[in-house]
Amino acid sequence: VQLQASGGGLVQAGGSLRLSCAASTTTFRLNVMGWYRQAPGKEREFVACIDTGGSTEYGDSVKGRFTISRDYAKALVYLQMTSLKPEDTAVYYCTAAWTWKGSDYWGKGTQVTVSS
Repeated sequence: VQLQASGGGLVQAGGSLRLSCAASTTTFRLNVMGWYRQAPGKEREFVACIDTGGSTEYGDSVKGRFTISRDYAKALVYLQMTSLKPEDTAVYYCTAAWTWKGSDYWGKGTQVTVSS
C-alpha cells in the first residue's frame, strides 16, 4: 500500500491550496480514500473522505471550504482547500480504507501552514 501526499505549503489566511495524494493502483481500489490532519498538541482529526461512487463526507470544521475528489485514471485524490484559516494549520495525511471514514492505511503527511 503506497500513499504519497503533496501540495502543502505556507499560505495566508483566506488563501487556497490543493493537496494531492498519489496512490498505488492496488491502494486506489480500496473503497474509501480520505484526509486526516493533526495540529501540534492536538489529536488527529478527520477532514474528508470519498468512496468509489463519489460520495463524500467532511469534518464540521471544513464543510463548505474544502472539497475532496478523486481522479480514477491517474489514481489521485485531491483536497481543494479554500478560505483557509490559521486553525487549518496542521500536517495533512492521505488515507485509504475499506470502510467509511476509516483509516486503515496512512501516507506520509504534508505540512500546511496558514498565516494570519
